[in-house]
Order: sequence, then structure tokens, then C-alpha cells
Amino acid sequence: MSDELAPYAVAEATSRGRIAPEKPHPYRSDFERDRDRIIHCSAFRRLEGKTQVFSPGLDDYYRTRLTHSIEVAQIARTIAKNLRLNTSLTEAISLAHDLGHPPFGHAGENALNHLMAEFGGFEHNRQTLRIVEILEHPYPNFTGLNLMYETRLGLAKHRTTYDSPECRDFPEKNCSLEGQIADIADRIAYNCHDLEDGMRAGIIKSPPLKNLKIFNEASDRINAKSINDPAIRKTKTAKAIIDTLVSNCIDTSSKTIENISPQNLNDIYKHPENLVHLSPDSDKKLIELEKFLMQNLYLHESVKKTMDKIETWLATIFEKLYQEPQLMPNYFQQLTEKYPLQRIVCDYIAGMTDSFCLKLLEKIESKHPDNL
Repeated sequence: MSDELAPYAVAEATSRGRIAPEKPHPYRSDFERDRDRIIHCSAFRRLEGKTQVFSPGLDDYYRTRLTHSIEVAQIARTIAKNLRLNTSLTEAISLAHDLGHPPFGHAGENALNHLMAEFGGFEHNRQTLRIVEILEHPYPNFTGLNLMYETRLGLAKHRTTYDSPECRDFPEKNCSLEGQIADIADRIAYNCHDLEDGMRAGIIKSPPLKNLKIFNEASDRINAKSINDPAIRKTKTAKAIIDTLVSNCIDTSSKTIENISPQNLNDIYKHPENLVHLSPDSDKKLIELEKFLMQNLYLHESVKKTMDKIETWLATIFEKLYQEPQLMPNYFQQLTEKYPLQRIVCDYIAGMTDSFCLKLLEKIESKHPDNL
């Protein structure tokens, strides 16, 4: 396989660059620098303490937003490499795609969206852009991380079954193939990993799984009945599903791209439908898995038990910080001179880890001002 980029891949020479111009780095490309800036930013580190499905600290074996993001990047890199696309850009988008997630996963996102209903709402993809463009501040000469245009475009247009943002700041109908890869890699990763974690937690049982075609095919592929260790059997089954879906994505997307025959990057931007996708049969099987997880994991009583409390928790913190913004760090207090207070309070809460959020809530409810 040639290492040369396809003519419709994002290339540094044709990039729209950064908002604040910077000198080229002597041994790293611009998109490698984007990837590295994301990995080193504080929002990326805090993903370690943010819920994927099971709250961090419940068990060391379950995914957090951080491990999920790393796994998405690994899957995405494999697809990008085989389609002759920009692997560094693909990794950057994949690693950053969940930076905007608040504490407590989608339940936390719904809670903040309700709290911000009269002030523009809250959506984690838009929040990701706020983080990389405004809230991160490691450099003296500009706000944010000053990422390349194509990296921010991929984040702005990130779409999966549960993500459908409306971003009006980017005129392109679609994002690059690198961004499309991040979309499908995210979808493959969270479905397979949530399945594995649900089985490990004992929430997803064997009997219902027997009706799931994608699970049965993976079990047959690895000869699961011959594996005595349940933990190994569950992990190998999830990995077999990932491998099958990734292989299908590469094969299907290669044929689609060949049939469409894009000549350059603009042809990709103008095409309304994603060219990186699964075959209809594999997509159908993945949809069945998504519906299964919704009914048997995300809506399971043991998961919902904590999730139902989250809106009250975040509402308590939001009200306290809105009434006493001096309780926020100085940087966020300074941002209130430029942005509405409600939005900055939302920004601060969205950046919290689960454990920090709960500790702050405990201090607020203790009613001892000296504790804050």
C-alpha cells in the first residue's frame, strides 16, 4: 500500500491553516501539532474522570471518556491509513471529539441543556469547539489551541446516532473523509465497548444476546464455546465485532470512493452524504446492537438510578455559582466580561469531572461557606 495521500485527502499544503498564523515546526506537521496539543490540554486529561456509561471509580475495568477517545483514535487511524488519508488529522479529530462532554455522560448533557434552555442550550459538540477555541488557554499569544481549520471543521460536523449538531460557522456541506472516519470509528467503538462493559458489569446477560446477529457471528468467529474464562470470552467477542466492522468499513468505503471518483478535497466537501460508511447489511446489524444497548444497558434500572439524580445535582451547583461567581476560578470570572454569566457557569460545570462535581455538591449542601 502506498504511503502517498489520496488527492482528496486533507494535505498541509492545501489547508486553510490557523486563525493565528504560526511558524512551521521543524519536525512535526501542522496536524501532528494539533494532535499533540489536544493530548496535552487539560480538557483531555479530565476525560479520565468523566462517565462513559459507568461512573469512574465504580470499577477500574470500565471505560471512561478518555479510554474511549483513545480507542476511537486507534480504530480511526487504521481506517485512514488503509484509505490513504491524513492519519494525523484523523487522530486529532478522534481524540478531541468528546472534549465537550460534561460530567455524568449524556445525562449530564441533558441536564445542562435544560438549565441553559433560555440561553442557547448545551450540546457537547458545540462545547468541544468552545474548549479548543476559547476555554483552553496554554498560549500567551492567542486563546484556545489555535487548531487547523480542518480539525475544527471535523469537530463541528461530528455526527453519530446520538450526535447531530447544528453548526453554522462552517459553510461546507460535509467535512473531510478524515472527519467522516472519526464519526464511524466513534460509533463502532462505543457500541462494542459499551457491550463489553455491560457484560462485565453483569447487566447484559447471555439469553438476550442470543437474538443479536452481530454478537452470534462474532462468537462463532472466535469459537467462544471453547474459551472457558468468561472475561476473556467477552473481550474477544467485542474485539471480533470491532474487527469485522472496521474491515467492512474499509472495503465498503473504498468501493464508494472509487465509484464517486472525487478529484480533490472540494469534491468531498460538496458531497452531501458520507463516503465513509458500512455496507447496508453491516449497518443493519449495528443498528440492532444500538437498539439492544438502549433497552438493555442505557435504560437499565441500575444505570438510570443514578442518572435520574443528576439534573438536581447540576441545578444545585449551577444556581450556587450563578449567585456567587467568585467561587469559580479567576479565568472563568474574567470571561464573564465578554460572555453571559450563564454560559460561563455552564462552561465551568461542563469541564468538571464526576468526582469534582460531587465534591463541590457536597460542600454546597453542607452549608458551610468556608468549605467552598
